[in-house]
Amino acid sequence: MVAHRTIELIAPSGYPADPAAVERGLARLHAQGHKVKGLDATRRRFQRFGGTDGERAADLNRLVDASRPLPDVVLAVRGGYGAIRILHGLDYEGLQRRLRDQPIVLVGHSDFTAIQFALLARSGVTTFGGPMFATNFGAQDLSAFTMHHFWDAVTKPSFTLVSAAPQAQSVDVSGTLWGGNLATIAALVGTPYMPPVQGGILFIEDVNEQPFRVERLIYQLHLAGILAEQQALVLGDFSGGQAFEYDNGYDLHAMIEQVRSVIGIPVVTGLQFGHIDDMVTIPVGAKGHLVSNAHGFRLTASGYPYLT
Repeated sequence: MVAHRTIELIAPSGYPADPAAVERGLARLHAQGHKVKGLDATRRRFQRFGGTDGERAADLNRLVDASRPLPDVVLAVRGGYGAIRILHGLDYEGLQRRLRDQPIVLVGHSDFTAIQFALLARSGVTTFGGPMFATNFGAQDLSAFTMHHFWDAVTKPSFTLVSAAPQAQSVDVSGTLWGGNLATIAALVGTPYMPPVQGGILFIEDVNEQPFRVERLIYQLHLAGILAEQQALVLGDFSGGQAFEYDNGYDLHAMIEQVRSVIGIPVVTGLQFGHIDDMVTIPVGAKGHLVSNAHGFRLTASGYPYLT
């Protein structure tokens, strides 16, 4: 039984293309007894964005206002593109003062990765890679798997993800757990919004990117020296990349083997995270412990804010 929570919606990127998804998400959350605030974030439109840059930044900066009680969950409406445009407009000192070490869950994935990395780098705030309002809570067919993993992750001080996907490399490492959308991460290289994580466990995912594009983005992290500072690279879902005859046998598997041969750290595959219906929730900035072998892997997360 999920406790009744206050959920505040934010739209740091795109707007929901399907009004029916908004209504479904709202109806489902209300049916569970949750209070939903910030519905204006689902109605704003500016070009391809969920509001102007100023309006979208204000969604997050409102959390700084000490006269407003903090919600339990801050839920991104959807991804798309646009979060990188508002990073310079966020009140990082205020967000650190108000949110750090508080039992508040900021959650989303895809383009929301930019917000997550910026908050971790500039405010030390841990967030969650997980479902979004329109695309997940408002999906045509609600995923019980996604909902279970989300509420389970954000209401316990630690949790463990277990996969039976056989692994080519044995790993037993601990470090900061961080990651998200690969293209968004690569876009932050060399900026003040890339967290200076050393000895971490980096997880990545992407969608509609061919294997060579995924490889190029990973190479960017490799050549920038970011991967050499990590304990392991964990690959999530990379669906939607169309194969071409020109690829001549170069596929996702070939790409992974190439990456594994050059980056100098273990690569673990099969994390059920990304642009998929059934996805796990993972904290960004928490403590992680990863163990893998020929029988699969176990990823334990702890040290993140959670709801009581």
